[in-house]
Amino acid sequence: MSATNKPQPLIPRRRVREVNERTDYKGAEIVALDEDGVRREVRELIADGVEAIAVSLLWSFRDPTHERRIREIIAEEAPGLYVALSSDVSPRIREYPRSVTTIMNTQVGPRLRAYLAPLEADLRERGFTGALLVMQGSGGCVTAENAPANAISTIGSVLTGGIVGCQQLASALDHTNIISTDMGGTTFLVGLVLDGEAVKTSSTVLNQYTISSPMVDVHTIGAGGGAIAWVDAGGNLKVGPRSAGASPGPACYGSGGTEPTVTDADLVLGIVNPDYFLGGRKTLSKELAESAIREKIADPLGLTVDEAAAAIYAIQNAQTTDLVRKVVVESGQDPRDFVVYAYGGAGPMHCASYSADLGVKEVIVPLGPTAAVFSAFGLAASDIILTAEHSQPDNMPVDPNQVNATFDRLEEHLQTQLAAQDLEFSDIRFEREADIRYTMQLAEVSVPVSSGTISHEDVVLLSKSFEERYEQRFGKGSGFPDAGIQIITYRLRAVGCLPIRPQLPPFHDGSGAPVPRARRQVFLDVVRRWEETPIYHYLDLGVGDAISGPAVVEAPTTTVALPAGCNAVVDRLGNLSITY
Repeated sequence: MSATNKPQPLIPRRRVREVNERTDYKGAEIVALDEDGVRREVRELIADGVEAIAVSLLWSFRDPTHERRIREIIAEEAPGLYVALSSDVSPRIREYPRSVTTIMNTQVGPRLRAYLAPLEADLRERGFTGALLVMQGSGGCVTAENAPANAISTIGSVLTGGIVGCQQLASALDHTNIISTDMGGTTFLVGLVLDGEAVKTSSTVLNQYTISSPMVDVHTIGAGGGAIAWVDAGGNLKVGPRSAGASPGPACYGSGGTEPTVTDADLVLGIVNPDYFLGGRKTLSKELAESAIREKIADPLGLTVDEAAAAIYAIQNAQTTDLVRKVVVESGQDPRDFVVYAYGGAGPMHCASYSADLGVKEVIVPLGPTAAVFSAFGLAASDIILTAEHSQPDNMPVDPNQVNATFDRLEEHLQTQLAAQDLEFSDIRFEREADIRYTMQLAEVSVPVSSGTISHEDVVLLSKSFEERYEQRFGKGSGFPDAGIQIITYRLRAVGCLPIRPQLPPFHDGSGAPVPRARRQVFLDVVRRWEETPIYHYLDLGVGDAISGPAVVEAPTTTVALPAGCNAVVDRLGNLSITY
């Protein structure tokens, strides 16, 4: 008998408790809540040492009365215990992902509260008078005081700062469609900005569990600078997804790492200057990099060290190109309509290569004051974003009065939540959308909904907009309108615009004819192989300075590789604009 590989349960079975109650799909009470039974179960859970309780009842998104009463009972039995209700955290249809989302919220919430409360108190003692804001996966911030209540919204936040940074930079450069690529030490991340707005998703999968929480749609693979190169049992060269991390790190760090990585290959190929890594604060060992590549890759495959390093470089660029193409094409877009933004410590070393096959018109490498902290810049430039949603399945065309009443309730809720942030906003705007599907499908497509009072004509246009988006994503003729169309979930996003945000300063003028500081042998192309390459220092460049590949630009926090056929120019903000 074969065994199955199931993920570990989110909580032990003994801590899953049932209570007698029932609300039907219309929100009507069928069985009253057994309050004595609730108290008994709560007391047993407290005796078992729980630090939080998640409450998820069938059809509670239609009427949360029972869940709210359970919260009151828990507060009576254990004042101060962290409690999350599914009707607050994820008021959507489908009880399994709703329950998973609520459970994960309770796992993160108490720890987030225990971390943020003393942090904010310490900041106040040190004289900080501003607002401590916490990044969310939705691409916006929320105050530290309010973050723990909906802690699930902070999951994925580490991935979204760069996307928001791309939005801010794109606005300054008059770009509307952006492919955001972030290559750090462990991962390669891809997200999209379409018509100036980050592309979002209403749910995501984390360790095989579906989380029903709106967030910026970011795709990732284990292909950062620390991605380990290895040979599989069939003699095939692989790169990633395992990573050497920061400790011990790539072999060239000299910190005990013995596995060859992408960074080791970049060093052997002459792209990275071993004496100017991190602006010269760390010296790399080319000998250790060569030794690791020889032992683990070159000798087993019968290659020279140079050939093995070139193969690692080529595979890295190919798999990152594949992810970018997959993300763009599967969203129904054409890569040729986008500009690639490349950041992260390792990204600029590879961006010209992984973008070349996409047909994009331009690659932007942020090399101004945000070069080392581009994701942090995005976080600092974020506004307050709050989201409210409500599942109310119905066949289209739905009664416009129902649509208006639902969005009015959601807006009233968000107005209260915005006021609770206790911040001053320069502007507040609301963005509406609805999750719509063909009848009996399991997945929905999110469709923007116009502002103002919705009429019957607007509802008809909403159905047409859904069909257009469906065909854009899945291909012309893929829709099946004869099946009927259903609206499933209403969603409202409130954006509280903060009056102060970081501004990108202009860069200094260049000479027009930059002079390389050095030349060295660099391998950037499998056809051209090794060739003497001019090495430029970013601190020597200014606005308007142009460079043609092959060339390498060394900055204090990264290195930009420019293969033959590339042309780069420094823009007014100090970024390097690469064209082909």
